[in-house]
Amino acid sequence: MPKKFPLQPLLDLANTRMDELTRQLGELIASERSGQQKLELLQRYRGEYSERFIEAARGGIGPDAMRNYSNFLGRIDEAIEAQQRIVEQSRQHTTQGQQQWMAQRTKVRAFDTLSQRFQNEIARKDLRQEQRSTDEQASRKFREKNKD
Repeated sequence: MPKKFPLQPLLDLANTRMDELTRQLGELIASERSGQQKLELLQRYRGEYSERFIEAARGGIGPDAMRNYSNFLGRIDEAIEAQQRIVEQSRQHTTQGQQQWMAQRTKVRAFDTLSQRFQNEIARKDLRQEQRSTDEQASRKFREKNKD
């Protein structure tokens, strides 16, 4: 009967936790990318709207239109600032997720190393036992052969 690694439940638990952290990290990375894409979209839109404002100003616009352009640019700037905060917070969460994943990977590797050592020791003991058994059989046959 093969001996089971005594810490196998802990290794299994560590692997399960690793899988969960891997999934979570993937979600964090996707969220960060999505936030960054939204920020870039807002920045592009601001640039385009600013160019329209400059073109309109060159053609001559009234004070109401000037105020509307200015107010809207202000709102876009506020949205950009808010999105920058979201992206920065998302980056921090991703960094934390990466650190947790790396710490868990270290644990899994440690358990894997212990498991491998355990299996190697079992294999060594089995090999020694098999060698003893073979030696005993050979010795018995030799004695029986020389008895005659």
